[in-house]
Amino acid sequence: MIIHDRVPLRISLNPGSPTRRLDGAWWPQSRDLQAECADLIDNFPSSVGRPARLLFSRPDWEAEPDRPSARQILARRGPVKVGSFPEDDTHLMTVVLSSRERLDLLVIPGDTDAATARALMARATDERNVRSAADLLATTTADRSDERAEPAEATWENEGGTRRHASRSEPGHDDPSRPRDLGSRP
Repeated sequence: MIIHDRVPLRISLNPGSPTRRLDGAWWPQSRDLQAECADLIDNFPSSVGRPARLLFSRPDWEAEPDRPSARQILARRGPVKVGSFPEDDTHLMTVVLSSRERLDLLVIPGDTDAATARALMARATDERNVRSAADLLATTTADRSDERAEPAEATWENEGGTRRHASRSEPGHDDPSRPRDLGSRP
């Protein structure tokens, strides 16, 4: 897949804290491993270092049927070795720099909306973050879904249902002043 309309590298870094689980986040533009990793390698901030090797989570990238996983990425500056774990689902890109320093980056899916991606980048680079990349992605995605979703109870009541309330005077019996939940039996 060739992407012609590239935006600048979407990366947020804060390396160096021994208490933090992540050193940053990367929001690639697609699931094309070759194109996105070449962009990462060629545009990685030189003040941080130079990528010498990448280790990726396979589920984050499109797999080509009947082809083994990529062993190297062809970037403008030259080939860079890559590797992966076959069943890994960590949403992590490990960048090993030429200085041998290792940076762990959360990989944000390319189709993530901008507000969620910005929130993920901020959380990944926060000094207090102790969550793994997979946990951070799952939690933030769930939080965003919850903000947009109507509570299940409200949906049920809006569709004509109601909660079942027990009478205080007669434990175990329905309150006669309230409608009965049609899905329950006495």
